[in-house]
Amino acid sequence: MGQGCFEMRLPSKTLEKKLLQSGYNQVIGVDEVGMGCLAGPVVVCAVMLGKQFFAKSHKKLVGIRDSKLLSANQRETLATELRKTSGFHYQLAYCYPKTIDRLNIYQASRLAMKRAVSSLANSKSQILNTKQTQSSKSNSLKPLNFDIVSDLDIRNLDFRTIVLVDGNKKIPKLDLPQLTITGGDRKVFSIACASIIAKVHRDRMMTNYAIKYPDYGFEKHKGYGTKFHQVALTNFGPTPIHRRSFRLEY
Repeated sequence: MGQGCFEMRLPSKTLEKKLLQSGYNQVIGVDEVGMGCLAGPVVVCAVMLGKQFFAKSHKKLVGIRDSKLLSANQRETLATELRKTSGFHYQLAYCYPKTIDRLNIYQASRLAMKRAVSSLANSKSQILNTKQTQSSKSNSLKPLNFDIVSDLDIRNLDFRTIVLVDGNKKIPKLDLPQLTITGGDRKVFSIACASIIAKVHRDRMMTNYAIKYPDYGFEKHKGYGTKFHQVALTNFGPTPIHRRSFRLEY
């Protein structure tokens, strides 16, 4: 019974509010999706929230939780609400299979995290000073592909930002204070938001790949190693978006 009650609890805003009250100006929550897939990129989302965001109640966001606990329709609805919410800003970044195979999936995901966080932190002034138009209500920057984007310098920023990372290891070589939270996507609001945005974005990418590679069912399993996916690999072999570091018998 205790475990069931824990599973139903919604992520809390308590940590973010305490950090902002302690002197930080911005909190960035970061999460990834696609770590255990056989195909497709690993996608990272970094979400930046400040006092402006937490000053409101956001009744339409009460269902925010770890993306894995939501249906596809629930994720889409919440992602749409998040994108149009004042004070909500995010950055997507990803690594493609060739980079994953070269670096390994863990290192690729951490580097994508660094890229997303650094870009979001660097863009604070631009984000907050740019008037939003009807066509740019997403409050998002263009997704970053780690394969082609150079390093970003965040050492000279004049505001206090702390990064909340899902998991038990910090993002390497990131010149910002960090807190790691095991199971953070189920406990911390900003990380749960990041998990939803990342999942929705990656699912759309995999659905688009299904059009190009119709025999693999990417629109259904999104690149994970289901039985259908493994049979398709046996019958048709790997596509350019398959990760060779997760090689099966093909």
